[in-house]
Amino acid sequence: MRIRDSLGPLFLDEEFRAAFGVRGRPGISPGRLALVSILQFAENLTDRQAAHAVRARIDVKYLLGLELTDPGFDHTVLTGFRERLLAHGLEDRILDLLLERLAEMGLVAPGGRQRTDSTHVLAAVRSLNRLEFIGETLRASLEALAMAAPDWMRASMDPAWQERYGTRVDAYRLPTDEQERRTLARQIAADGYRLLEGVFAPTAPAWLRQVPAVSILRTVWVQQFTRTVTDGEEEVAWRGKDDLPPSRAMVASPYDPEARYAKKRGSAWVGYKIHLSETFDDPGETNRPHLITHVVTTDATVNDAMVIEEIHDRLTSKDLLPAEHLLDAGYTSAELLLTAPTTRGVHVVGPVRSNNTRQAATGSGFGKSSFNIKRLATPGRWFSNASRSPTTWSPSTGAAFAGDVAVVASAALSPGSAAGAEGSS
Repeated sequence: MRIRDSLGPLFLDEEFRAAFGVRGRPGISPGRLALVSILQFAENLTDRQAAHAVRARIDVKYLLGLELTDPGFDHTVLTGFRERLLAHGLEDRILDLLLERLAEMGLVAPGGRQRTDSTHVLAAVRSLNRLEFIGETLRASLEALAMAAPDWMRASMDPAWQERYGTRVDAYRLPTDEQERRTLARQIAADGYRLLEGVFAPTAPAWLRQVPAVSILRTVWVQQFTRTVTDGEEEVAWRGKDDLPPSRAMVASPYDPEARYAKKRGSAWVGYKIHLSETFDDPGETNRPHLITHVVTTDATVNDAMVIEEIHDRLTSKDLLPAEHLLDAGYTSAELLLTAPTTRGVHVVGPVRSNNTRQAATGSGFGKSSFNIKRLATPGRWFSNASRSPTTWSPSTGAAFAGDVAVVASAALSPGSAAGAEGSS
């Protein structure tokens, strides 16, 4: 009730016009569905629970401006609303409209202090081992094709597949013996290749190749198996650990092909990563609450530092760029610390990343800390003489200079460091 009294109507239906057609029966107000979506997030409600709240709770009816006798809507409407927002690129629109209203009320403004941090988002899929994963990927493809082209499947499917893949792979006990597991993996791989050959055969309907589950199966089989033919005999084998693609490219679930496996600070998960930016001024001084200003969702393998420029760009477009931005070591870099104040007017506060190079870990070789960079004004001069011994290297100059500045690098190395450097050069 306080939200409606304080903020008034937040979302006009016109703001979501692009996601809805101009013909057909009038639908549920998208502005109201946007408010229900916020309520879902705030109270952690499922679609069914949110739809029931609209029907049964007086405070929710007041928030939405509904009559007490309003029957509400079916819970599936919320799923369709989210799909429309994603399909038309309007997923950020609800937050942007809310921030615009809060800015009009003086509750959020550019400048000040903000902080950004990331956390993991679990994909709504079951964690599977490698054998379960390939079996479920093949089963999902068979299920999809059976729904899309039942007649073709009936004529093309091996009758034995019904028994092997009729139920979910995790519904029955898999062998524990390593050799038996490898034999089962080869059987699943061979069945998958037979299915792909049938789908891509000239006699098969061309549109079968566009079924998403088939594309996922093809990608997973490329990532998980090698297939060779020697003297007319086909051999299928697992890819070794060193031959697997990196996590950023590897499919982790047949039901969510964009989810990725990642590990951070000892925590491993399959899913995504969310970056949240929040105002962080002292409420006692500014009389403003802490508010979320921007949200970025990436796959789980994206490094934090890769999104900070996008965050600054979006905050600039919203006219909410902070004067001081608090970040952890995952976001900061020497370049960001030096350039953000001059290019964006943002003072970045955060720890500098630790030195994880091989030289720092082993205590040998030429590390960055071994060099002192000096700038000398040397108009019109070239430098040459340089001396080097197994224990010290004290070049008096670089080979050339740009404009009126020459760069001179010197390094004092221990005998072990020089030896390590000699061996690695």
